[in-house]
Amino acid sequence: MDEPQTSLPTTKVARAARFAKTGLSVGANYVKHYAKRAVGADSTTDDLHAANAAELYGALSEMKGSVLKVAQMMAMEKNLLPTAYADQFAKAQYQTPPLSGPLVVKAFRDAFGQSPYTLYEEFEPEARQAASIGQVHRAKKDGRQLAVKVQYPGVAASIKSDINLVKPIALRVMGLSESQVRPYLEEVEARLLEETDYALELRRGQEMAASCAHLPHLQFPAYYPELSRVRILTMDWLPGQHMKEFLATKPSHEVRNQLGQALWDFYQFQLNALHQVHADPHPGNFLLSTDNGGTVGVLDFGCVKEVPIDVYTLFTALLAPETFADESILEGLLAEAGVLRPTDPAALRALYLRTLRVSLELVGRPFRQAIFDFGDPTYVQSLYALGDDLMADPDLKKQREPRGSAHFIYLNRTYVGLFALLTELGAVVATNVTAAVAEAR
Repeated sequence: MDEPQTSLPTTKVARAARFAKTGLSVGANYVKHYAKRAVGADSTTDDLHAANAAELYGALSEMKGSVLKVAQMMAMEKNLLPTAYADQFAKAQYQTPPLSGPLVVKAFRDAFGQSPYTLYEEFEPEARQAASIGQVHRAKKDGRQLAVKVQYPGVAASIKSDINLVKPIALRVMGLSESQVRPYLEEVEARLLEETDYALELRRGQEMAASCAHLPHLQFPAYYPELSRVRILTMDWLPGQHMKEFLATKPSHEVRNQLGQALWDFYQFQLNALHQVHADPHPGNFLLSTDNGGTVGVLDFGCVKEVPIDVYTLFTALLAPETFADESILEGLLAEAGVLRPTDPAALRALYLRTLRVSLELVGRPFRQAIFDFGDPTYVQSLYALGDDLMADPDLKKQREPRGSAHFIYLNRTYVGLFALLTELGAVVATNVTAAVAEAR
């Protein structure tokens, strides 16, 4: 793990200065790149991306909080970023520089009036994982092995200022006005703020564990309110490994299929029965083991997206087989979602219909088959090719304004993450399990 941080930039001025310093360094990398090429020396675009990605990730990991969380989200979109950036940003899932011991002790004194060494029987000062919002330490009390999540100082207070810092740059690059993106920014800001409320996460974790207790091959930690506060969260230490380490052990196809089925059933039950989803399905939030033929430990309920019933109905209808049998159905649903507008010219309407039909047919394919092989390389290649085609389409490039319900931001993120996990497992999954069937299993 990287060297511990002894301080964090928490004020608006300090964070803006750190961001500006990074911009200067990235600019210097461009100057070096073109200077080398001007004199005939080797300097590839890949080299430039690698230098800038390392510089940017260094700044984001030092700042932590919402800016690092966004980088983590972007890393889940495999073809959204050049490889160098995706590889660097993926570290935000569980491998950023941790807080130093004195800062950790200060967090406990602020929250409990005592150090972690007196609160627990044993407490490891070195973090086992460090991500965007907080880091995890191992502890022991009353014979129980515990995971203790400590939030970075100043994260909650910095979210709004971080968004205001990045927003003008993003709007300028995209050629949009603030009014066009306000609902989407408000949705992201609301979810990010929820992730900093560990009391809310504790409650949601307990509720989700109780609601999903009947689902097979899942494991949830117990939470300890008496050892938790708004910025510190104590729970059971679950066994298992993160995806990369687990796959390195060469688990059998049967184990990988069972793990994939458990993940699929978990998300389908949440969506269909609970109308909410664990909306942060990156590899750092799951622990995998071969116990009982394959068990998934589910962590981190800081980001839970509650899905209004009308949004749930619309989302599931967009993936239904009948939507693709009659274009008027798809057209009506896209109008209801706010993607199509009455004022759209015929050519623009046709562009959106054509694009969304192709996209929804491909992305929704697993929902319309009884058994789906997420390890099929042709399907994964088709998804990547679709992303490349959409990004290269000259007509779509002109349509910069975001459309559709802001609720879809985290719903889409959830299923992008789930599909990525299932693809990495190479799992064959029974995908037509309804909520009622899942509950009976």
